[in-house]
Amino acid sequence: MLIPKGTLVVSCQARADNPLHGPVHMSAMARAAQAGGAQGIRANGVEDVAAIRAVTALPIIGIAKVWDDRFPVYITPGFEDAALIAKAGADIIGIDATPRPRDGEPVERLIARIRNELAEEVFADIATLDEGRAAYAYGATYVATTLSGYTEETAALKGEGPDLDLLEALVAAIPVPIVAEGRFDTPELVAEAFKRGAHAVVVGTAITNPREITKKFVRATQAWTA
Repeated sequence: MLIPKGTLVVSCQARADNPLHGPVHMSAMARAAQAGGAQGIRANGVEDVAAIRAVTALPIIGIAKVWDDRFPVYITPGFEDAALIAKAGADIIGIDATPRPRDGEPVERLIARIRNELAEEVFADIATLDEGRAAYAYGATYVATTLSGYTEETAALKGEGPDLDLLEALVAAIPVPIVAEGRFDTPELVAEAFKRGAHAVVVGTAITNPREITKKFVRATQAWTA
């Protein structure tokens, strides 16, 4: 088990339209996260994963975001994507483990191939309890609440903060480490996730996206001065 219990994992990602996009900035972000006490990093893309691996020995959850208007699944949809991320230095491969259409093999085969052919642990992003149960049955090492609020079935939950109810249900139902991820934007919410049984918590935007953090403060300023 590469991610210790009680771990804070920091997601170091920036989309192409973000001023911090690119391996130079993301590797620096990972170093800062490690200096702050993080015990794991989540990163997207071969270049960022390789750059982060060069500056830290922390476990890396590597993903490959592949955007395709034909398919809703974009987080490591196929085995080739997983293999490239593993070669770049990821210790754990993060995948969208929902049953939605993807440009790749079915999720059960993808998990099996990552485990057997790459000898990598699998971090399964799911949105519902049934999806979590299925990911466990297929052999995922970790099951994470990452996609709750980001699938058609769960979209109504997006504005309600982290899905702590799903976290609790997964902890009660599945005997593998359950990771809380998605909309954790305060230390208090992280603490609540651990209270409810999370093995680890992944935080991204609230730590590593200054643009979105600034917007949050600006909105508060505008509300006060309106």
